[in-house]
Amino acid sequence: MSERVNLGKAAPELYQAVINLDKLTSQATLSAGIDDGFSHLLRLRASQLNHCAFCIRLHTRDALSSGESSDRISVLPAWRETRYFTEKERAALSLVEAVTLIADGQVPESVYEQAAATLSKEEISAIEWLSIVINAWNRIAISSRYPVEA
Repeated sequence: MSERVNLGKAAPELYQAVINLDKLTSQATLSAGIDDGFSHLLRLRASQLNHCAFCIRLHTRDALSSGESSDRISVLPAWRETRYFTEKERAALSLVEAVTLIADGQVPESVYEQAAATLSKEEISAIEWLSIVINAWNRIAISSRYPVEA
């Protein structure tokens, strides 16, 4: 593999702006009452969809250190088939997936209606911002080919 431009080093002011946006997003999720551990599961799910190994490893570790169970982490790719997640968590996961896969049908009305019926406006806003930010991080890490070594 050829060495890639490390976007954080090439444009530190832009990288810092994403860090600041991430901090604001974390504050918004906590303010909306979204558990810190579950917010890492949301980031992890988006990272799984984007195939971002760096962020998958990071948010798996963060989820575990925030008290999430290894069971919930391990079934995350198949969350619809489990009973590990509440109705609110299921709506949040659907919304994160829709925003992450926005090129595939935008955010479908059915997903948004489920979110609106289950989540507050504050929660929806926080989850959508979280989705936007983790997708930005995934693109930074993937395009820069951040190393993921054992």
